[in-house]
Amino acid sequence: MAEAQKTLLIDGTFEDLSQEFATYIDEVKQNTTLTTEIGPLLTKGEKDEVLKKLVTAAAALNAAPEKEIVAAYNLLIHLVFQSPNMHMFLPKLCQTISQPITSSPQNGPGLALAVLTTIFNILSSDNDLRYHVFAAILKVVRQSGSYELLKPRLKNLQVWFAEWESDDEEQRKLLLEIADIAKECSEPEYAYRSSPPLKVCPDKKHRESYRYLLLALHTIPPSESTTPTARSLSIRTLKTALTQPTLFTFHELINLDSVQALRSSDSTIYELLEIFNAEILDEYIDFLDEHDDFLAEQGLDEAILERKMRLLTFASLAAQSHTRSLPYASISKALRIPVEDVEMWVIDVIRAGLVEGKLSQLTSEFLVHRSSYRVFGEKQWREVASGLEKWKDNLRGVLEILRRERESVGREMARESDGGRGGRRGGGRQEMIDVGGD
Repeated sequence: MAEAQKTLLIDGTFEDLSQEFATYIDEVKQNTTLTTEIGPLLTKGEKDEVLKKLVTAAAALNAAPEKEIVAAYNLLIHLVFQSPNMHMFLPKLCQTISQPITSSPQNGPGLALAVLTTIFNILSSDNDLRYHVFAAILKVVRQSGSYELLKPRLKNLQVWFAEWESDDEEQRKLLLEIADIAKECSEPEYAYRSSPPLKVCPDKKHRESYRYLLLALHTIPPSESTTPTARSLSIRTLKTALTQPTLFTFHELINLDSVQALRSSDSTIYELLEIFNAEILDEYIDFLDEHDDFLAEQGLDEAILERKMRLLTFASLAAQSHTRSLPYASISKALRIPVEDVEMWVIDVIRAGLVEGKLSQLTSEFLVHRSSYRVFGEKQWREVASGLEKWKDNLRGVLEILRRERESVGREMARESDGGRGGRRGGGRQEMIDVGGD
């Protein structure tokens, strides 16, 4: 849900408040005549002409004393909202507010966000002017690196797009801006096993950057999937996906029309995506042998990609294991690592959430408790069908054992029943003989 609509409670007529604001601007700028300029316009009742001058002069507020900035902007906002043509003034006003507040470099972004939030909340939820206000908010957030202030609002983004009736291009513009902000505000984490430490994992904000890139790709209709814009964004998103060490599924990305179009326009990078989507380390090494300088040309970090490919290979190995146990030797061979490093890689793949299991140092094997296929196609369906057949065969065996046991119990009970009846008949005959003897 969007925020509740708010109002500014400011007393006074338009004429009096306009004069008050103009006087303040003249004091801040010094030696200006804004008050004199708007006097005749107010007399004629030309409110929109007055607002044009006031909004243009509002840039002076960014140099006003810090404690007065919000109140002064709120006064101007109140005046703008008196006009039936506020769409003429709000975009310009938002642009001004999003400029650096020179009188308060440290607190300026917070002040600007407070003013812009006021405008955003006063506007009705379906007012498309909110789009321009939100774009200004993004600009301030980007300048100040305050992504954490933005995050709580993003949960409403898709609802806002629908309310504003934003077209695909408008949505894509904001989504890309958010993706950039998230990326710029991210900080690297480090691989715990590397020496010196290897920067491999930007934090959660980097994953969020990929999320908004993917949403931006979704705004490209199939009819535009081969355009330069679609190609550029697809390659950017693809590279982000490959170099995001905590991202291990690529189904949504690879199925997009614009990404599928790379199969023809950029076949090499599309092939690399296919390898990360479904193949293992052997195919990745073959790819590097065939395209020696490709990663460097594309600005892709080979160390990050190789580590990620090993984790994905381990996941495939675990998913394909019918015995649910992986000998250290098999892991070592598949990952092309020394046997003594196997346990560290097992810890890594468990931390990545790709598998669950238990190490057995006694038997030098990894016991798989949970794993999942990276892709699920015809081959995987056949494996599931094969597994179901084995399960059915096992159930048939159990049912056969139960049937035999039931029959055995039935026969035993019948024998016991027959024996009991025979004993009772013998006792009866003995009584008859005894009676007859008397």
